[in-house]
Amino acid sequence: MRVLGVALLSGVVLLGACSGGETPATDTATAAAPVTPAPTGAATFVAPTGTIHEVRMVGDAQGYRYEPANITVKPGDGIKFINASGGPHNVGFDPAAIPADQKDQLWANMPNAIDGSSPTFVNPNEEWTLSLGNIKPGKYPFFCTPHLAMNMRGEITVQ
Repeated sequence: MRVLGVALLSGVVLLGACSGGETPATDTATAAAPVTPAPTGAATFVAPTGTIHEVRMVGDAQGYRYEPANITVKPGDGIKFINASGGPHNVGFDPAAIPADQKDQLWANMPNAIDGSSPTFVNPNEEWTLSLGNIKPGKYPFFCTPHLAMNMRGEITVQ
């Protein structure tokens, strides 16, 4: 019995020693700051100056979709994507489908995004706004990565 107690105590001490010690302090101001991907060019975030349009991200018995899936806007507008149901959802852009001279600006205008994909939204009413500030006229197809196989796609037409 005594040997079992010594073995158990040794195991606890060994696990405690391997736990990694102190945890580094987290700077909450840094953790809460929006993360914008570093564009490869000189583009920087340009806030929307025009109308903010709404697009709902929906998943229900009728399928997975954006409502509306196709939206026409003006340069400088913004699009607020709202998780209505059936998440997780996100908004992703294929770099190959974006005009080459607009990719850096589009990426810079996507707060908290990584490589052309917005954060993933799990909870109802979560929202994310894409700025079309300094975006040239053209077509910008987008999709929901988790529901791409279910054809959850849309297209932004900037006039």
